[in-house]
Amino acid sequence: MVDQRLMSQKISLLVEYLQDLKEVRDDEALSLPVFQADKKLKRYVERTLHLAIECCLDIGSHIIADERFREPMSNKDIFVVLAEEGVINRESLSSLQGMAKFRNILVHDYAKIDSEIIYGVLKKNLSDIENYVEQLVKKYL
Repeated sequence: MVDQRLMSQKISLLVEYLQDLKEVRDDEALSLPVFQADKKLKRYVERTLHLAIECCLDIGSHIIADERFREPMSNKDIFVVLAEEGVINRESLSSLQGMAKFRNILVHDYAKIDSEIIYGVLKKNLSDIENYVEQLVKKYL
């Protein structure tokens, strides 16, 4: 059985990261050239995205361990296991696996990260994380 107190804490932290990212995303003055020119902002967004994705993976791992689901073979597989067990819907699977792949780029290829990709994720993909949170809250809180 999943520890609801711990789950609530982790989801609250994830929601906080999302709110921070949405504040940046929703700034009307933020264009790609502005984003590219602001090294501190770029690093802030990269790190906050990294933390949000790590939080998603951590929550998924926690659920898998507590529910005694099969052990995932990789970070991407965490979301496969959650989909197999009905924790998340299969429609979310591709975007969540993409998130795990993006995390690897942030962690391992940080020197080569294209700021256009970071900007695109900020502007277009936060809803993937929001959807994940909604599914977890519905199932566990």
